[in-house]
Amino acid sequence: MVFWQLFNAPMNIAQTGEWLDVEPGTSLSQLASELSDRGIFKFPYLLSMYGRLSGQATRMQAGEYLVQPETAPKTLLKRLVGGDVYLHQITFIEGWQYSELIAALHDHDAIDLSNFNSETIMANLGLPNMHPEGQFFPDTYWFPRGITAISLLRQAHIALTERLNRAWSSYSAKAVLVAPYEALILASIIEKETRVAAERVRISGVFHRRLMRGMRLQTDPTVIYGLGSDYTGRLSRTNLTQDTPYNTYTRNGLPPTPIALVGQASLSAAVNPQLGSAIYFVATGRDDGSHYFSSTLEEHNAAVDRYLKQTESIH
Repeated sequence: MVFWQLFNAPMNIAQTGEWLDVEPGTSLSQLASELSDRGIFKFPYLLSMYGRLSGQATRMQAGEYLVQPETAPKTLLKRLVGGDVYLHQITFIEGWQYSELIAALHDHDAIDLSNFNSETIMANLGLPNMHPEGQFFPDTYWFPRGITAISLLRQAHIALTERLNRAWSSYSAKAVLVAPYEALILASIIEKETRVAAERVRISGVFHRRLMRGMRLQTDPTVIYGLGSDYTGRLSRTNLTQDTPYNTYTRNGLPPTPIALVGQASLSAAVNPQLGSAIYFVATGRDDGSHYFSSTLEEHNAAVDRYLKQTESIH
Protein backbone atom coordinates (compact mmCIF):
# COMPACT_ATOMS: atom_id res chain seq x y z
CA MET A 1 0.00 0.00 0.00
CA VAL A 2 2.84 2.42 0.89
CA PHE A 3 4.61 1.56 -2.35
CA TRP A 4 1.46 2.24 -4.38
CA GLN A 5 0.81 5.55 -2.62
CA LEU A 6 4.36 6.76 -3.22
CA PHE A 7 4.24 5.75 -6.86
CA ASN A 8 0.98 7.60 -7.49
CA ALA A 9 1.68 10.69 -5.37
CA PRO A 10 2.91 13.95 -6.99
CA MET A 11 6.68 14.33 -7.09
CA ASN A 12 8.55 17.39 -5.83
CA ILE A 13 8.39 19.49 -8.99
CA ALA A 14 8.79 23.26 -9.22
CA GLN A 15 5.78 25.26 -10.39
CA THR A 16 7.66 26.08 -13.61
CA GLY A 17 8.19 22.37 -14.26
CA GLU A 18 11.37 20.30 -14.48
CA TRP A 19 13.32 19.45 -17.63
CA LEU A 20 14.54 15.92 -18.26
CA ASP A 21 16.93 15.24 -21.10
CA VAL A 22 16.91 11.49 -21.74
CA GLU A 23 19.87 10.58 -23.91
CA PRO A 24 19.78 7.45 -26.11
CA GLY A 25 20.82 4.44 -24.04
CA THR A 26 19.86 5.97 -20.68
CA SER A 27 18.63 3.28 -18.29
CA LEU A 28 15.69 3.71 -15.96
CA SER A 29 17.96 3.25 -12.93
CA GLN A 30 20.17 6.10 -14.17
CA LEU A 31 17.15 8.33 -14.65
CA ALA A 32 15.78 7.37 -11.23
CA SER A 33 19.14 8.29 -9.64
CA GLU A 34 19.05 11.67 -11.40
CA LEU A 35 15.54 12.33 -10.06
CA SER A 36 16.75 11.49 -6.59
CA ASP A 37 19.88 13.68 -6.85
CA ARG A 38 17.73 16.60 -7.97
CA GLY A 39 15.29 16.10 -5.08
CA ILE A 40 12.39 15.31 -7.39
CA PHE A 41 11.71 11.73 -6.19
CA LYS A 42 13.42 10.37 -3.09
CA PHE A 43 12.90 6.67 -3.75
CA PRO A 44 14.75 5.81 -6.96
CA TYR A 45 14.72 2.06 -6.27
CA LEU A 46 10.90 2.07 -6.29
CA LEU A 47 10.84 3.56 -9.80
CA SER A 48 13.47 1.10 -11.03
CA MET A 49 11.68 -1.86 -9.47
CA TYR A 50 8.28 -0.90 -10.89
CA GLY A 51 9.83 -0.43 -14.32
CA ARG A 52 11.35 -3.91 -14.26
CA LEU A 53 8.20 -5.59 -12.93
CA SER A 54 5.98 -3.86 -15.49
CA GLY A 55 8.36 -4.47 -18.38
CA GLN A 56 8.69 -0.74 -19.06
CA ALA A 57 12.28 -0.27 -17.91
CA THR A 58 13.74 -1.03 -21.34
CA ARG A 59 11.07 0.80 -23.36
CA MET A 60 11.91 4.40 -22.52
CA GLN A 61 12.32 6.71 -25.49
CA ALA A 62 15.06 9.30 -25.69
CA GLY A 63 14.17 12.95 -25.92
CA GLU A 64 13.51 16.16 -24.04
CA TYR A 65 10.68 16.09 -21.51
CA LEU A 66 9.07 18.88 -19.50
CA VAL A 67 7.64 17.39 -16.31
CA GLN A 68 4.74 19.46 -15.00
CA PRO A 69 3.82 19.98 -11.31
CA GLU A 70 1.58 17.30 -9.78
CA THR A 71 3.14 14.61 -11.99
CA ALA A 72 3.41 11.21 -10.27
CA PRO A 73 6.23 8.70 -10.94
CA LYS A 74 3.76 6.33 -12.62
CA THR A 75 2.59 9.08 -14.98
CA LEU A 76 6.16 10.10 -15.76
CA LEU A 77 7.13 6.54 -16.68
CA LYS A 78 4.09 6.27 -18.94
CA ARG A 79 5.20 9.46 -20.76
CA LEU A 80 8.76 8.20 -21.12
CA VAL A 81 7.60 4.92 -22.62
CA GLY A 82 5.13 6.69 -24.90
CA GLY A 83 7.75 9.16 -26.15
CA ASP A 84 5.62 12.13 -25.10
CA VAL A 85 8.53 14.53 -25.60
CA TYR A 86 8.35 18.30 -25.34
CA LEU A 87 7.53 19.95 -28.65
CA HIS A 88 9.15 23.22 -29.58
CA GLN A 89 7.56 25.53 -32.09
CA ILE A 90 8.54 27.91 -34.85
CA THR A 91 6.28 30.23 -36.83
CA PHE A 92 6.88 31.22 -40.43
CA ILE A 93 5.07 34.48 -41.19
CA GLU A 94 3.03 35.34 -44.28
CA GLY A 95 4.98 37.74 -46.46
CA TRP A 96 8.41 36.66 -45.23
CA GLN A 97 11.13 36.27 -47.80
CA TYR A 98 13.17 33.08 -47.91
CA SER A 99 16.10 34.85 -46.25
CA GLU A 100 13.91 35.71 -43.25
CA LEU A 101 12.75 32.11 -42.96
CA ILE A 102 16.35 30.89 -42.95
CA ALA A 103 17.27 33.48 -40.32
CA ALA A 104 14.46 32.19 -38.09
CA LEU A 105 15.81 28.66 -38.38
CA HIS A 106 19.28 29.82 -37.35
CA ASP A 107 17.85 31.73 -34.38
CA HIS A 108 16.13 28.61 -32.95
CA ASP A 109 18.38 26.59 -30.64
CA ALA A 110 16.28 23.40 -30.85
CA ILE A 111 16.83 22.92 -34.60
CA ASP A 112 19.78 20.89 -35.87
CA LEU A 113 21.56 23.00 -38.50
CA SER A 114 24.60 20.77 -38.90
CA ASN A 115 25.34 20.07 -42.58
CA PHE A 116 22.54 22.46 -43.55
CA ASN A 117 23.09 24.57 -46.65
CA SER A 118 20.30 27.01 -47.46
CA GLU A 119 21.53 27.33 -51.04
CA THR A 120 20.94 23.65 -51.82
CA ILE A 121 17.66 23.20 -49.97
CA MET A 122 15.54 22.61 -53.07
CA ALA A 123 18.00 20.01 -54.39
CA ASN A 124 17.70 18.23 -51.05
CA LEU A 125 13.93 18.28 -51.49
CA GLY A 126 14.27 16.69 -54.92
CA LEU A 127 13.67 19.91 -56.89
CA PRO A 128 17.16 21.07 -57.91
CA ASN A 129 15.96 23.59 -60.49
CA MET A 130 13.31 25.21 -58.29
CA HIS A 131 13.87 28.65 -56.75
CA PRO A 132 13.25 28.40 -52.97
CA GLU A 133 11.34 31.67 -52.66
CA GLY A 134 7.72 31.08 -51.71
CA GLN A 135 8.07 27.29 -51.53
CA PHE A 136 7.18 26.93 -47.85
CA PHE A 137 3.82 27.40 -46.19
CA PRO A 138 3.69 30.02 -43.42
CA ASP A 139 2.36 28.40 -40.29
CA THR A 140 3.34 27.31 -36.78
CA TYR A 141 5.24 24.02 -36.75
CA TRP A 142 5.78 21.84 -33.66
CA PHE A 143 8.78 19.56 -33.35
CA PRO A 144 11.04 17.76 -30.85
CA ARG A 145 14.50 19.12 -30.05
CA GLY A 146 17.09 18.01 -32.56
CA ILE A 147 14.90 17.99 -35.65
CA THR A 148 16.97 18.78 -38.72
CA ALA A 149 16.30 21.97 -40.62
CA ILE A 150 15.72 19.98 -43.81
CA SER A 151 13.03 17.86 -42.12
CA LEU A 152 11.21 20.96 -40.91
CA LEU A 153 11.40 22.64 -44.31
CA ARG A 154 10.19 19.46 -45.98
CA GLN A 155 7.04 19.63 -43.83
CA ALA A 156 6.51 23.27 -44.80
CA HIS A 157 7.08 22.55 -48.49
CA ILE A 158 4.64 19.63 -48.50
CA ALA A 159 2.05 21.83 -46.77
CA LEU A 160 2.51 24.51 -49.44
CA THR A 161 2.31 22.01 -52.31
CA GLU A 162 -0.90 20.45 -51.01
CA ARG A 163 -2.61 23.83 -50.62
CA LEU A 164 -1.39 25.08 -53.99
CA ASN A 165 -2.65 21.99 -55.81
CA ARG A 166 -6.00 22.23 -54.04
CA ALA A 167 -6.35 25.89 -54.98
CA TRP A 168 -5.35 25.26 -58.60
CA SER A 169 -7.98 22.55 -58.97
CA SER A 170 -10.67 25.18 -58.35
CA TYR A 171 -9.25 27.78 -60.75
CA SER A 172 -11.25 28.44 -63.90
CA ALA A 173 -9.48 31.32 -65.72
CA LYS A 174 -6.65 29.17 -67.01
CA ALA A 175 -6.19 31.37 -70.06
CA VAL A 176 -4.65 33.95 -67.68
CA LEU A 177 -2.61 31.78 -65.32
CA VAL A 178 -1.52 28.60 -67.06
CA ALA A 179 0.19 26.67 -64.25
CA PRO A 180 0.02 26.32 -60.46
CA TYR A 181 3.41 28.03 -60.14
CA GLU A 182 1.99 31.16 -61.77
CA ALA A 183 -0.84 31.16 -59.23
CA LEU A 184 1.78 30.97 -56.48
CA ILE A 185 3.68 33.93 -57.96
CA LEU A 186 0.52 36.02 -58.17
CA ALA A 187 -0.48 35.02 -54.64
CA SER A 188 2.89 36.23 -53.34
CA ILE A 189 2.34 39.64 -54.93
CA ILE A 190 -1.14 39.85 -53.40
CA GLU A 191 0.39 38.90 -50.04
CA LYS A 192 2.76 41.86 -50.21
CA GLU A 193 0.25 44.33 -51.65
CA THR A 194 -2.31 44.44 -48.86
CA ARG A 195 -2.98 43.51 -45.27
CA VAL A 196 -6.73 44.11 -45.68
CA ALA A 197 -8.40 40.72 -46.05
CA ALA A 198 -11.34 41.93 -48.14
CA GLU A 199 -9.01 43.53 -50.70
CA ARG A 200 -7.17 40.38 -51.73
CA VAL A 201 -9.75 39.17 -54.24
CA ARG A 202 -10.14 42.72 -55.62
CA ILE A 203 -6.41 43.02 -56.18
CA SER A 204 -6.40 39.59 -57.78
CA GLY A 205 -9.14 40.83 -60.12
CA VAL A 206 -7.07 43.89 -61.07
CA PHE A 207 -4.02 41.77 -61.87
CA HIS A 208 -6.07 39.26 -63.86
CA ARG A 209 -7.58 42.02 -65.99
CA ARG A 210 -4.18 43.60 -66.58
CA LEU A 211 -2.69 40.27 -67.64
CA MET A 212 -5.65 39.60 -69.94
CA ARG A 213 -5.19 43.00 -71.63
CA GLY A 214 -1.44 42.66 -71.96
CA MET A 215 -0.84 45.51 -69.48
CA ARG A 216 2.18 45.47 -67.21
CA LEU A 217 1.38 44.71 -63.58
CA GLN A 218 3.32 47.76 -62.31
CA THR A 219 3.37 46.54 -58.73
CA ASP A 220 5.86 48.01 -56.25
CA PRO A 221 6.53 44.86 -54.17
CA THR A 222 8.13 43.11 -57.13
CA VAL A 223 10.37 46.11 -57.79
CA ILE A 224 11.43 46.13 -54.14
CA TYR A 225 12.19 42.41 -54.27
CA GLY A 226 14.30 42.89 -57.40
CA LEU A 227 16.32 45.66 -55.77
CA GLY A 228 17.29 43.37 -52.90
CA SER A 229 19.76 45.00 -50.52
CA ASP A 230 19.78 48.13 -52.68
CA TYR A 231 16.29 49.02 -51.49
CA THR A 232 16.57 51.95 -49.08
CA GLY A 233 13.05 51.83 -47.68
CA ARG A 234 11.52 54.21 -50.18
CA LEU A 235 11.01 53.70 -53.91
CA SER A 236 12.23 56.44 -56.22
CA ARG A 237 11.34 57.11 -59.86
CA THR A 238 14.80 55.81 -60.72
CA ASN A 239 13.98 52.53 -58.97
CA LEU A 240 10.85 52.12 -61.07
CA THR A 241 12.84 52.41 -64.30
CA GLN A 242 15.78 50.32 -63.09
CA ASP A 243 15.33 47.06 -64.96
CA THR A 244 15.55 43.75 -63.09
CA PRO A 245 13.80 40.44 -63.79
CA TYR A 246 11.31 41.47 -61.08
CA ASN A 247 10.54 45.00 -62.26
CA THR A 248 6.95 44.78 -63.43
CA TYR A 249 7.12 48.41 -64.60
CA THR A 250 9.74 47.52 -67.22
CA ARG A 251 8.74 43.93 -68.00
CA ASN A 252 5.53 42.26 -69.10
CA GLY A 253 3.77 39.46 -67.28
CA LEU A 254 4.56 37.90 -63.94
CA PRO A 255 8.01 37.99 -62.34
CA PRO A 256 10.07 34.79 -62.66
CA THR A 257 9.46 33.53 -59.09
CA PRO A 258 7.32 34.24 -56.05
CA ILE A 259 8.53 37.13 -53.90
CA ALA A 260 7.37 35.94 -50.46
CA LEU A 261 5.76 33.23 -48.37
CA VAL A 262 2.08 32.93 -49.25
CA GLY A 263 -0.72 32.48 -46.74
CA GLN A 264 -3.93 30.59 -47.45
CA ALA A 265 -5.99 33.78 -47.92
CA SER A 266 -3.73 35.16 -50.65
CA LEU A 267 -3.45 31.78 -52.32
CA SER A 268 -7.23 31.50 -52.43
CA ALA A 269 -7.54 35.06 -53.74
CA ALA A 270 -5.11 34.37 -56.58
CA VAL A 271 -7.42 31.70 -58.02
CA ASN A 272 -10.66 33.51 -57.18
CA PRO A 273 -10.33 36.98 -58.73
CA GLN A 274 -13.25 39.32 -58.11
CA LEU A 275 -15.17 40.37 -61.18
CA GLY A 276 -15.22 44.07 -61.98
CA SER A 277 -13.69 46.78 -64.14
CA ALA A 278 -10.92 48.18 -61.93
CA ILE A 279 -7.45 48.00 -63.47
CA TYR A 280 -5.67 50.38 -61.06
CA PHE A 281 -5.31 50.73 -57.31
CA VAL A 282 -3.32 52.96 -55.00
CA ALA A 283 -3.02 53.29 -51.23
CA THR A 284 -5.54 55.59 -49.56
CA GLY A 285 -2.99 56.65 -46.98
CA ARG A 286 -5.30 55.67 -44.14
CA ASP A 287 -3.98 53.74 -41.16
CA ASP A 288 -5.94 50.64 -42.14
CA GLY A 289 -3.69 50.04 -45.15
CA SER A 290 -6.60 50.14 -47.59
CA HIS A 291 -6.50 51.03 -51.30
CA TYR A 292 -8.58 53.00 -53.75
CA PHE A 293 -9.54 51.08 -56.89
CA SER A 294 -10.09 52.77 -60.25
CA SER A 295 -11.39 51.75 -63.68
CA THR A 296 -9.88 54.66 -65.63
CA LEU A 297 -6.47 56.30 -65.70
CA GLU A 298 -8.02 59.70 -64.94
CA GLU A 299 -9.69 58.37 -61.81
CA HIS A 300 -6.49 56.64 -60.79
CA ASN A 301 -4.37 59.78 -61.26
CA ALA A 302 -6.79 61.70 -59.06
CA ALA A 303 -6.48 59.03 -56.38
CA VAL A 304 -2.68 59.18 -56.63
CA ASP A 305 -2.79 62.97 -56.20
CA ARG A 306 -4.93 62.60 -53.09
CA TYR A 307 -2.51 60.05 -51.69
CA LEU A 308 0.54 62.23 -52.38
CA LYS A 309 -1.09 65.29 -50.78
CA GLN A 310 -2.00 63.25 -47.72
CA THR A 311 1.50 61.85 -47.31
CA GLU A 312 3.03 65.30 -47.80
CA SER A 313 0.81 66.74 -45.08
CA ILE A 314 1.92 64.01 -42.71
CA HIS A 315 5.60 64.62 -43.37
